[in-house]
Amino acid sequence: MMLVEFDSIPEDAKVWIYPSSRKFYANEIDEVTKKVKKFVETWKTENEDFKASYKILYNRFIVLSADDITTTLTNKDIDTSVTFIIELQEIYNVELLDKMNVCFKQGEFVQYKELKDFKKLLKNKAVTAKTIVFDNLITTKQEFENHWEVAIEDSWYSRFLR
Repeated sequence: MMLVEFDSIPEDAKVWIYPSSRKFYANEIDEVTKKVKKFVETWKTENEDFKASYKILYNRFIVLSADDITTTLTNKDIDTSVTFIIELQEIYNVELLDKMNVCFKQGEFVQYKELKDFKKLLKNKAVTAKTIVFDNLITTKQEFENHWEVAIEDSWYSRFLR
């Protein structure tokens, strides 16, 4: 297994995004980073061709990436990563697996809201079609680089603008 720079992972590599229900505190971020790095380094050690990487963005998103072209990811491999994320949830008392909550930018801050609350913000014009949302349902590095941070009007959330 090889931990590689995120930029060197191929465009069609798998990506998983785990949005945290709160920002990781400054005193947690180094520890979270170390835990994620250690996990990625030991993810599939039996396969020396396996390349994986990670990013922690906005002190809130854990992004895992794996090149599954040279090495097939099994359900067991994916389960291992989910088990790791569940452990992080318990350690830091955060929600990381709820993909239906909405993360969006308000100025320089990233907000995390339940979908029903997000719809209310739209209705009350507290967020607009131009507000940047994070599409945490994307699955490839190419999508991550080009469609992760997009205006609501350009995302699947646009259906709530009507």
